[in-house]
Amino acid sequence: MKHYEPPKQDLWTGRISNKWLYLHEKVHCTPLEEIAEAQKKSIALLGYACDEGVRRNQGRVGAVDGPGVIKSNFGKMPNHLGSNVLLHDVGSVVCVDGDMEAAQQALSDAVTTLLEKKQFPIVLGGGHDVAYGHYRGIKNHLDAKKEGQTIGVINFDAHFDLRKNTEQSNSGTPFYQIAKDCEKEGIDFNYLCLGIRKDANDRTLFQTARDLDVIYVMNDTFQIPLLEEITTWINAFAKNVDHIYLTIDLDGFSSAYAPGVSAASPMGFSPYIVLECLKTIIGSGKLISMDIAEMNPKYDIDGQTAKLAASLVHHVAHSISNS
Repeated sequence: MKHYEPPKQDLWTGRISNKWLYLHEKVHCTPLEEIAEAQKKSIALLGYACDEGVRRNQGRVGAVDGPGVIKSNFGKMPNHLGSNVLLHDVGSVVCVDGDMEAAQQALSDAVTTLLEKKQFPIVLGGGHDVAYGHYRGIKNHLDAKKEGQTIGVINFDAHFDLRKNTEQSNSGTPFYQIAKDCEKEGIDFNYLCLGIRKDANDRTLFQTARDLDVIYVMNDTFQIPLLEEITTWINAFAKNVDHIYLTIDLDGFSSAYAPGVSAASPMGFSPYIVLECLKTIIGSGKLISMDIAEMNPKYDIDGQTAKLAASLVHHVAHSISNS
């Protein structure tokens, strides 16, 4: 497969306990084509090693190396997953010769396969162009069931990523592309964006958000003191969809927590409000898949961003395994 690399066992190192105390001892490196249908709870980590979309969007490249760094940090963390929960590293989708569209298609196919095998996909990026391929994979899986089930997209991000792809798609266009697909298919575009910053989106993007009926929470409102109100918005959004696709853009966090991203800013949100919101999203019982975008090791400091990303994966993996 041109746009796929199998899992790398050497990413999974750490303390040796011989008692599965650490996640590197728990994980199975399983190539995508060898994934069997899960008979019990099973989580599949899939990399999206592509930052071509970031390059096209005039951002700082380097996120192509994000998936491996996140996996490596995640593997060193304690394992609290039950023995009845499986954890797989299924390798990475890769971008060859700048062909981002082919990488997105490969990602879509991989996500569809994982969902058909009853895995819970956690996709690790890579640029936020991951979102378009990821969404299409979920949509193809649901369409195959012919039940007309709806998808709600929840994005933790400073940016709408609703730029129009009139020339080339990039890391700033995925949700506009999803919106246009929804329009063609005659279905609602359900998009909730948490942490939007006025200094990170021009007025045409705000207008596009209004035109597309996007629900969004500004960064100055996306704070712990207003958690009750934010929780109400999330619950109302979740009530109106059948499934939730969750995407977390690390550049939405303040650079105090996440310096290693494609577009860093000190004005972002904190991990604590995100963790509280994740409880609500997972508690809805509708979370079908998630990803983390824009991990850029080239600009990280003391591995802060990689550890944040790994901690978010740790939190979600353990929360869904206990739900």
